[in-house]
Amino acid sequence: MDEQPFLTFGSPLIGEEEIAEVEACLRSSWLGTGPRVARFEADFAAYLGTDAAHVAAVNSCTAALHVSMVAAGLEPGAEVITTPLTFCATVNAIIHAGLTPVLADVDPVTQCISPDAIEAAITPRTQAILPVHFAGRPCEMDRIMAIADKYKLLVIEDCAHAIETEYHGRKAGTFGDFGAFSFYATKNVVTGEGGMILGRSEAHIARAKVLALHGMSKDAWHRFGDKGYKHYQVVECGFKYNMMDLQAAIGIHQLARVEKNWLRRREVWNHYQQALADLPIGLPAEPAPGTRHAYHLYTVMIDRDRCGIGRDQFLDRMNAQRIGTGVHYLSVPEHPYYQQRFGWRPEQWPNAMKIGRETVSLPLSAKLSESDVARVLSAVGNLL
Repeated sequence: MDEQPFLTFGSPLIGEEEIAEVEACLRSSWLGTGPRVARFEADFAAYLGTDAAHVAAVNSCTAALHVSMVAAGLEPGAEVITTPLTFCATVNAIIHAGLTPVLADVDPVTQCISPDAIEAAITPRTQAILPVHFAGRPCEMDRIMAIADKYKLLVIEDCAHAIETEYHGRKAGTFGDFGAFSFYATKNVVTGEGGMILGRSEAHIARAKVLALHGMSKDAWHRFGDKGYKHYQVVECGFKYNMMDLQAAIGIHQLARVEKNWLRRREVWNHYQQALADLPIGLPAEPAPGTRHAYHLYTVMIDRDRCGIGRDQFLDRMNAQRIGTGVHYLSVPEHPYYQQRFGWRPEQWPNAMKIGRETVSLPLSAKLSESDVARVLSAVGNLL
C-alpha cells in the first residue's frame, strides 16, 4: 500500500496567475523594489479602505513592527506592553527598536491580550501598546483604544494573523497609529516573505519608507528607471527592509483571491468545530458578535488529564500519520533568552503559560481538499 503524502501545515494555495506574474517579473529584469511593489501597496491599501500614501511594503512583519516603532519616535527605553502569547518576533522588534517589552496576560477564552491586564501593567514609562490579533480573532479594540487615549499611549497592532479581521465594522490595523501585516509562506496572503505597514499618519509612513530602504530619500528605487539616473540623499540611518517585485508578483494575485480563500478557510474551520465537538479537547471560541475572524489558525487544547495523551505526544503521533501541525505558541517567557535578560518566568502569566503548553494548530488552508480535512479529523479521532 502506498504511503499517503505528507500534509504540510499551512501550505499556501498558489495559482497559475502568481506563476505567470513571477515569470513576467523575471523576464522584465526588474526584480527589486519597483512597479509591482507599488501596485501591491495600492491594492492592499484599497482592501483596507485607505490609499497608498498610508502603506509601506517591507520584507517581513518583523520589519514592519520594528520600523513602525522607530518611525513613531518613542523614547529610548520606553515600555511597550504586549502579549506573552505571540511569536518571538513581536518582542524582538520591541527590543531592536531600543524599547522595553512588558507582558500582559491573555484572556483564557479569546487567547488575545486582556485589556484589564494591559491597564494593570501601565507605569510612568509606558509609551505604547502592541496588541496581537491572535489566530485571526480581533482584540477588544474599543477597550484598548480607550486605555490608550486615557494614558496617551501609541498603539501598534500586530496583524500578522489578521488581514481579513474586522472589529465592529472596522478592519484590524486601522485602529492604532500603525498596523503591521505578514505575508509569510503560511499566512492568509503570501509573498514567501513579506510584510506591510499601515499608518494613520502620512508623515509616519513617509518616514517608514525611508527607514526601510537604508534611510535613502523618498522613492530612491526610481534611480535605475527609464527616466534616467536619479540622485538620492541618505537622510537617516535606515535598514534593508524593502520588498522586492518578485515578492509582490505573488502577492498581487494572492490578494485578489483573499475573500475566496477566506470563505474556504471558514468552511474548514466550521467543519472542524462541528466534527470535533464531542471529543475531550478544548476547541477555539466561536467568533464574537460584531467581529470577523480571519480564520488563520485553528487551535485545539490537549490537556493530558482530559485527553489521556500529552500535547507533545499528540504532535508526534499526528506527524507519524503524516499530518503536519503547529504550536502557536509556547509563551514568550518559556524561552531562555528572555528568562536570562528580563528574569521572566512563565508562571507570571498563567493563562499564556497554560495555553502555550497545551495548544496545537491543525492544518488550515484554502488548499485543503475535502479528503485532506477528512484525514485530519480521522487522525485526531483515532488518537483520542
